[in-house]
Amino acid sequence: MTIRSLRNTAALATGFVLVAGAAACNNSDITSLNINPNSPELAPPSAVFTNAVQNSVSRWLGTTYDLRQLEFVAQHLAEVQYPDEDRYQRIKAGDTQGAFTTSYNASLEDFRQVIKSGTTSNSPAIYGPAAVMQQWEFGYLTDSWGDVPYSDALAGDSTGGAVLPKYDAQKDIYTGMFAKLTKATTDLQGASRDNFGGTDPIYGGSQSKWAKFSNSLRARYAIRLADADKATADAQLKAAFAASSGVFASNADNAQLQWPGDGVFNNPWSDNFKTRDDHRLSKTFYDILNGNSDPRLAIFAQPTKDFSDGTTTLEYNGQPNGLSAAIAGTYFTSTSRPGAIFYPGTTAYGTFGGNGAKQPSYLMTYAEVSFIKAEAAERAIGGLTSAQAAGFYNAGIAASLDQWGVDAASAAAYLAQPGIAYTSGTAGLKQIATQKWIALFSDGGQAWFEWRRTCQPSTIKAGPSAILTYVPRRLFYPTLELSVNGDNVAAAVARQGADNMATHVYWDKGTAPSCF
Repeated sequence: MTIRSLRNTAALATGFVLVAGAAACNNSDITSLNINPNSPELAPPSAVFTNAVQNSVSRWLGTTYDLRQLEFVAQHLAEVQYPDEDRYQRIKAGDTQGAFTTSYNASLEDFRQVIKSGTTSNSPAIYGPAAVMQQWEFGYLTDSWGDVPYSDALAGDSTGGAVLPKYDAQKDIYTGMFAKLTKATTDLQGASRDNFGGTDPIYGGSQSKWAKFSNSLRARYAIRLADADKATADAQLKAAFAASSGVFASNADNAQLQWPGDGVFNNPWSDNFKTRDDHRLSKTFYDILNGNSDPRLAIFAQPTKDFSDGTTTLEYNGQPNGLSAAIAGTYFTSTSRPGAIFYPGTTAYGTFGGNGAKQPSYLMTYAEVSFIKAEAAERAIGGLTSAQAAGFYNAGIAASLDQWGVDAASAAAYLAQPGIAYTSGTAGLKQIATQKWIALFSDGGQAWFEWRRTCQPSTIKAGPSAILTYVPRRLFYPTLELSVNGDNVAAAVARQGADNMATHVYWDKGTAPSCF
């Protein structure tokens, strides 16, 4: 599904009133300040929804949070020029503030208004997708920072609403997300009218697809609690798997935004690569792919043309993470750029790929759902048994290979390798986690969340010039929040732990004995 009318709907949405989020400053006495007399106060829900989806996907799967920060932390990619982010120098309070703040005062608020409109008109096919997208976005916020505004958020312009919202404990946020996804799934199953149609850039208005996405997202959050709260994880997985609408059952169910690539709405990675040449495949990622003759290597990376080793054969190479600028620069011509599929064609430094502007962004995939099932089966939770783990594991690998365009023969050969064939127990859990991390390429946030929970791949370590001796466990709270909403931030810190990158969030038991 493409964003058929995104340019027009975005223009409509610019007239939509955006109100208080985490850093709100208005209350019931000053809400009139939000009204622009020269613009319509409300835009059609379809226009707002389309624009909000594009904004939220660009934020979490786009240039800054994902491509220029978390892909380095998750060590899918490394930074060959100006490697401040790769050294964790530029993922501090002032550097990640944009993702945090604009979520609340832009897309999350837009989704709230769509939910409000759909609820008023009793249209589940309108409010349901917006509710699912809102919980998708809240997931990135809480899993990146831990305790964040949730129950009080987005109400600063309402009578009695909190101008300075409290920070909810992550455990409570998860409870809230499960409840909202459950309601969305239930209501979507009965929806039969007033859907978004062509203005829905994910599923083209299909309520059944949105219900599957809602259940699948519920399973994502449930498995994340497997060590912190096994009983809740078990119950939520059972409910998601048993729901009549089901979870993703093939790549046709994938939640993805297919970018038009029209020069205005392009895949953000492609736009970045048009002018910047500072990304290389991480050696951590390369070693795992190359060590198992993974056919995705030729898709995720481009061969280098450096022949300084005396050969004339194009080859793939990875760059170590966390290097100083001087040392990183020595890898410039000898290591692999990201895959040509992400490039727009002509760039400021050469011609690569050609269709990267149209490359989809994946919000959640069938491969991820299969790996969730595989882990749940190996742990004997979610109503599954260990005997089923191998089948789900194989399905996850096959789905990822197919998603990225690997042919059937290459996929079969890869699955047949002794190093890939599934084993049981702890070794099997490590295999599942590693394959899931591979499959999450292009979603650095989710790959980082999973690494924190599973410690896989175990080869992810802070680089030699990193400012930390460890890989970050969470992000600093934004500078603006510290100054505007300081008391509530302080309460969160007192409950959660120091506001630094060493503090573990509620579900992160990655250094405990339960870590794979």
